[in-house]
Amino acid sequence: MNTIIIEDEKFAAEKLETTLLEIDPSIIITAKLGSIKESVKWLLQNTADLIFLDIQLSDGISFSIFDQVNVSTPIIFTTAYDQYAIQAFNLNSISYLLKPIRKRDLEESLHKYHKLKSAFSIDFESLLAQIQGKKPEYKKRFLIQIGEKIKKVEVAEIAYFYVLDKGAFLRTRKGNIFPVDYTLDKLESQLDPAHFFRINRKYLVHIDAISKMVAYSRGRIKLELTPKADDEFETIVSIDRSANFKKWLNS
Repeated sequence: MNTIIIEDEKFAAEKLETTLLEIDPSIIITAKLGSIKESVKWLLQNTADLIFLDIQLSDGISFSIFDQVNVSTPIIFTTAYDQYAIQAFNLNSISYLLKPIRKRDLEESLHKYHKLKSAFSIDFESLLAQIQGKKPEYKKRFLIQIGEKIKKVEVAEIAYFYVLDKGAFLRTRKGNIFPVDYTLDKLESQLDPAHFFRINRKYLVHIDAISKMVAYSRGRIKLELTPKADDEFETIVSIDRSANFKKWLNS
């Protein structure tokens, strides 16, 4: 998920970045911008999946950004002032967080973003294929470059994908680990949903890699994978995905 932070206080921007990566290591901070002028210039040439936006910047109120550039990206406002809430919600606002920002509030805002994205996202290529009576084509293999060497890994060999630090990796059924140049969001759209399921923000698993399932707290499901995950507490199906996970298993 490509994210930008618009914040004129360097310490606040760095602290926000650190907290976001603690919550979801798959987040990529593509830019940290400190002014209206800088933000307008960046947004005219680039796009992001999510924007974290402070309202009072060094050169004015950040709402003026949207008078100069058309932005459809969802926004999470981060501010020390509550009087701008109504104006914020007239824009593409997901949340309005007052400083000092609590980690729990950030987690809830990101969860809300993912729920809304899931509810309104449409895979137009798959939809067109269904209308035309064609079967969607899914990725069959990955080319992995390690140094000067390039290796071919068939999707049929892969047990699961996972996120560690700022990178994504695949693990084969034989236990080999390789880096991949894709986010889990991108991988999820490229792989056959009959075989792979995104159980949480960190793991995308093949159905045959699930060796054991245990009922966990708050309606969640804890999975034991083969090969075994390095941290078994990372392989818990999240609350918002548990119902769809059960449907997937029953399909």
